[in-house]
Amino acid sequence: MDYQTMLRQLYRDFNARHIDLILVHLHREVAWPNGWEGGFVAGHDEVRAYWLRQWQQINPRVEPVSFETRAENQMAVGVHQVIKDLEGEILSDSQVRHVYSFEAGKVKAMRIEQQ
Repeated sequence: MDYQTMLRQLYRDFNARHIDLILVHLHREVAWPNGWEGGFVAGHDEVRAYWLRQWQQINPRVEPVSFETRAENQMAVGVHQVIKDLEGEILSDSQVRHVYSFEAGKVKAMRIEQQ
């Protein structure tokens, strides 16, 4: 499985707000960080609800800038993240690292590391 290609597509789909195209690549029991409100969400329904809630309040855009394989089923992605309010004002412009774990060819978990 070419995880780098999959993740590049997931970022494109996130920025285009294509939730269903992303969920196809997430494990049914995925653990996803709630980087906006805190904590984690689990499973497709919670991830969908979290993103929809987030996009009603803020306009995040994430662009991968580097990829690092950490273990057989783990990859870290350096990300340039720009968060704007709905009027287009920049709230945050930062670099973070998203660390993905995979199971059965799908994203099983993601966590955020500060760079």
